[in-house]
Amino acid sequence: MLELTGLTAGYHGGTVLHGLDLTVDAGSVHAVVGHNGAGKTTLVHTVAGLTRPSAGTVRIDGREVTGQPAHRLARAGIGLVPQGRRVFAGLTVEEHLRLSHRPPRRGDTARPGVWTPARVLELLPRLGERRTNRGADLSGGEQQMLALARALLGSPRVLLLDEPTEGLAPVLVRQVHELVVTLAAEGLAVLLVSPSPAQAVACARTLTVLTSGRMTLRTSGEDARADPTALRAALELTATDNG
Repeated sequence: MLELTGLTAGYHGGTVLHGLDLTVDAGSVHAVVGHNGAGKTTLVHTVAGLTRPSAGTVRIDGREVTGQPAHRLARAGIGLVPQGRRVFAGLTVEEHLRLSHRPPRRGDTARPGVWTPARVLELLPRLGERRTNRGADLSGGEQQMLALARALLGSPRVLLLDEPTEGLAPVLVRQVHELVVTLAAEGLAVLLVSPSPAQAVACARTLTVLTSGRMTLRTSGEDARADPTALRAALELTATDNG
């Protein structure tokens, strides 16, 4: 569903991502792990259209969308849950949902990938209980659920999650990853970036370790769960490189 080939990107003339190749299949979770400065957020921003790549290609379901702006990529099927949630403090949950909802085009109404506010609240019932509360009144976990709901209401085919469990209690971390697995099972291609391999390994079909914007390991989630030695070694290399 999502295919990156030779993706290179950075800021102000500097390069952060160096020729990255990566694929996320429909119905699967591909986790990208690495320490701070590894290039994880740059990767997400480039795929989402917030940063323009200097080389390489981005394809969604075989269609090249390289360099398109964020609003066009959203229409093409990219949904973003940004780091830090970024909900609007003064808007209620209900207002967030109403503003985020993109009604399906003609003929799409029955498509399983189409999300409505009612379907989102069925998945995330806590938001229904808090629908009249403002963003500023929500807990960190509730804000994360709202950020996820907002992304789903664009009916994406590819979901980008930028450190979605940052600052959450362990019980909420587990809930987020259970939701990620549920969404992948419904056919979404999920790209999850995380500084914590322990969190990512639990739900990923594929894992990639980034070191200074380059892939230093790619392995299956099954192999990493059975024997995390290679994953730990790659992350130690990342820490040494960043240090």
